[in-house]
Amino acid sequence: MTESSTLSLVTVIIAISASLVAWFVIDLGTVTMAKYRASFTERAHFQAQEFFFFIDPRKLFVANLAVMALGGIAVWSVTGAAIIAIPAFFMLGLLPRWLYALLRQRRLDHFEQQLPDALMMIAGALRAGLGLSSALAQLVAETGPPISQEFGLMLREQRLGVTLEQSLGNLNRRIPSASTTLVVSAMRIAAETGGGLAETLERTAHTVRSRLQLEGKIRALTSQGKLQAWVVGGLPLLLMAVLNKMEPEAMSRLWHTREGWATLVVIGLLEVLGVYVIRRIIAIDV
Repeated sequence: MTESSTLSLVTVIIAISASLVAWFVIDLGTVTMAKYRASFTERAHFQAQEFFFFIDPRKLFVANLAVMALGGIAVWSVTGAAIIAIPAFFMLGLLPRWLYALLRQRRLDHFEQQLPDALMMIAGALRAGLGLSSALAQLVAETGPPISQEFGLMLREQRLGVTLEQSLGNLNRRIPSASTTLVVSAMRIAAETGGGLAETLERTAHTVRSRLQLEGKIRALTSQGKLQAWVVGGLPLLLMAVLNKMEPEAMSRLWHTREGWATLVVIGLLEVLGVYVIRRIIAIDV
């Protein structure tokens, strides 16, 4: 074989190999994207229903991809380093989970804040001679979400034939908090023993209100520690931004060399670890 024919054969083999690798990567990416889409839409459908939102999860999936792409492009345009833009792109994929956790925690906190007044309202209606179903209906009509949504769902379950114990268990499963567990246990004991439900709810309301006041005092006392965690975590990032403006040539090694990338990884790990340790120290469970 001549040298030219050998070179052509090698070129053909390389082209075929590259095509097979590209086909494998595309096929793997398609399967992975399909699995991610199915998992995302299923989880988003459940989470939206938990917030009583009726949104097409496919639209949420498209919005999530758009945010990931725009965020990655924005980071790349600012830093000019693909090694930073690519992790930012994938980290934005976790944004829906973080946002859901934040909104869910706020909803649970709002529910607990409404709970003592709701229990007093139910106890007052029971003392006035109304039944439990009528008292719950009055509560749903006169209060706002999320407590009106949860007790309204509990009321609809009872109208469909679900027992009081089962509807209370469903409420405790939807709102997994210590206050809800205390209320459900008190109502179950009062229903089983035949005790005064109004008095039980009033005592439970006072207990929950005292617990919330204690938690508020603890949050006020630990707020300085939480602020210190964010300040300590933000100072290195602010210093990097200032130095990048003042000495862009010296800082370019941090963005465009392997040693700089390794340094960024170490900085990121230490940042996350430091904030986590400080928040664990000031986390006090009541």
